[in-house]
Amino acid sequence: MIGWILLGIVIILVLAVIGMYNGLVQAKVRVDNAWSQIDVQLQRRFDLIPNFVETVKGYMNHERETFEKIVALRTSWANTQTVSEKANLDHQLSTALKTIMAVSENYPELKANQNFTELSEELRNTENKISFSRQFYNDTVTMYNTKLQVFPSNLIASMFHFTARDLFKTESDEARKNVKVDFGSNS
Repeated sequence: MIGWILLGIVIILVLAVIGMYNGLVQAKVRVDNAWSQIDVQLQRRFDLIPNFVETVKGYMNHERETFEKIVALRTSWANTQTVSEKANLDHQLSTALKTIMAVSENYPELKANQNFTELSEELRNTENKISFSRQFYNDTVTMYNTKLQVFPSNLIASMFHFTARDLFKTESDEARKNVKVDFGSNS
């Protein structure tokens, strides 16, 4: 009788370990998928940028520095690997694009350009998708990281070397501030 009870306890423990392990794997896969969704949207934005820059360039010659920064950021995209590197690059690009959008308000002929209007709308839609994807990724990472820390799944996580993931966040307080646009410095 005691043998059956011990066997039952062992079976329950094995099933619990398997269940917790599978839960951790599923959470890790969800995090990877959520990151992939951000990556797809960021790549989409980077693919739109050359057409956007070319459309705007003819109207805003004095914004050359901003255009060069956007091109440089787009080029450096291929070299980024980590979530924090991509988050930093994303912030820099968002700031530069916001500057161009704000400056474009001074150019009625640019705002009337159909190509500019369509590309601006595409970029706005993509920015919204990126924002949603970031939020979803952070929620998914938070759930995964929580599983890594709560008992008893933390024991299984440490046994199988599951590691915490980074949240997608801005790097500094400066990154959280609004973009300042100065129309008085036009050359």
